[in-house]
Amino acid sequence: MNLLQHPWMPVRRRDGLRDWVAPGMLSDPDVVAFDAARADFNGALMQFAIGLLQSVSPADTHSAWSRLFRQAPDLATLAAWFDPVLPAFEFDGEGARFMQDFSLKPEEAGLNSIAALLIESPGENALRNNSDHFVKRGRVECLCPDCAALALFTLQTNAPSGGVGYRTGLRGGGPLTTLLLSGTPQSLWQDLWLNVQPRALHLESCGNAGLNLPHHRFPWLADITVTQPGQETAPVQVHPDHIFWATPRRIRLNMDGLMSGKCDICGRTSDRLIRQFYAKNYGLNYKGAWLHPLSPYYSNKGEWLPMHPQPGGIGYRHWLGWVLGVSDGKEQLRPARTVVSALDGTRSRQVGPSLRLWAFGYDMDNMKARCWYESSLPLYGLADCNPDALRTLTGSAGGWLAGARLAVQALRNAVKDAWFGGDARGDFSAVDISFWGATERAFFLQLHHCIEALRLDPLAEPDTLELRQRWQAQLQHAAYQLFDQQFVGAGPVERQHPRRVAEARRRLGYALCDEKLLTALRLPIPEKTARSRRKAMPAQP
Repeated sequence: MNLLQHPWMPVRRRDGLRDWVAPGMLSDPDVVAFDAARADFNGALMQFAIGLLQSVSPADTHSAWSRLFRQAPDLATLAAWFDPVLPAFEFDGEGARFMQDFSLKPEEAGLNSIAALLIESPGENALRNNSDHFVKRGRVECLCPDCAALALFTLQTNAPSGGVGYRTGLRGGGPLTTLLLSGTPQSLWQDLWLNVQPRALHLESCGNAGLNLPHHRFPWLADITVTQPGQETAPVQVHPDHIFWATPRRIRLNMDGLMSGKCDICGRTSDRLIRQFYAKNYGLNYKGAWLHPLSPYYSNKGEWLPMHPQPGGIGYRHWLGWVLGVSDGKEQLRPARTVVSALDGTRSRQVGPSLRLWAFGYDMDNMKARCWYESSLPLYGLADCNPDALRTLTGSAGGWLAGARLAVQALRNAVKDAWFGGDARGDFSAVDISFWGATERAFFLQLHHCIEALRLDPLAEPDTLELRQRWQAQLQHAAYQLFDQQFVGAGPVERQHPRRVAEARRRLGYALCDEKLLTALRLPIPEKTARSRRKAMPAQP
């Protein structure tokens, strides 16, 4: 079974039906999206296909990239692209196998249930302590080869920590991935190609393009001691293509004793169900300045580190850092390289007026998967804005978000004061989540307004005083409404402390129009007298 020739990728066709295709069919205009049985599999399929196309594409220049964006290659052309790398994508057999350890012997490895390939499966401690309360054991006992290939790639790509010597991926465990999608439904090919760089640009990014042996690109084609002769693997030791094919885990599927039946994930019947795999610790140990093109990064003490999903999900508070970047002294965020390229003037004319940012990934707590998050954030006509307009938008959106962060902090403090008084501890994340959700629509409406204005006139200043005042009013309204109707006012009266509630609400009002918040929103600051402060107070809803 070769993954470049076998129809193992679940897709959705334009008529809504699910089908399974080989990678050569990815340019079929009738294929509109991946359609796996699991959300993390869909994210993995996108990364597999993007990595594959980036590894074989002959498009060296922006003009060559643009021609292939407008006119997808046919089946014969893709087959010619794939032919040189076919040996790297053999999934079974005695020799090298896709993303499986070349030399792992059964006698030196532990035998695991195939369910352990799934990131959320309970680990050994959970099974031993009988603590698998929410994700139960025994749900998955056998996988068809198609789902096993998907599970294997998903694990190697996300690779959370798994105990002593069980390595994380080159982006750490459970990385955040941000991909560009077409704003209007077109074809899967265009969504994939949006995230592929011209070959020359890719080769200059991260890695050593002078290393051309097969295992420099696909590490499973050689013994681990050849791929990693020392204790660590750094970008300079591998080809740039390696960044899509990292194998931090030493795994080899047990292809003996295959059985017939239904796959526990896709439900299809197969006569080659896989039940177990061999695993051993101390796989490739990724260290150094790895910069993956599909992930945003943040600066920590001068070092750029990949971002990971956090509790609370994905929303508009992430838009600026993941799309345009942030550099304000307090924090530095860098968008994924594919996002930066799409907003570059050379390519932006080809991608159309409307794009979306699809962000997804696991929120991991070491080995434990707490949640899978994914969300689609609008970019509107951002690709049509010139660099000056983007800088204007960065400053405006940064001010809106700074004001929103101060407002949500004020609301959280007010709720704590009303409930407990003093310095209460605990998880108040529900307050933050509710506030961000309540103000999201207003943020994107004014963002859309500003982008459209800057598209028409790059020198425009759409972030007017009136707009910023309106945004402050939205923040105030959301904070008061959540305080009064959801968190404090909705509680039983007999359990309330009226004086404490009133004082907490009064302090909330002060915080929502104090100097710090007004400065963040670039609003006029009244004189600091008791009378002027009362005048600045918003009318109580």
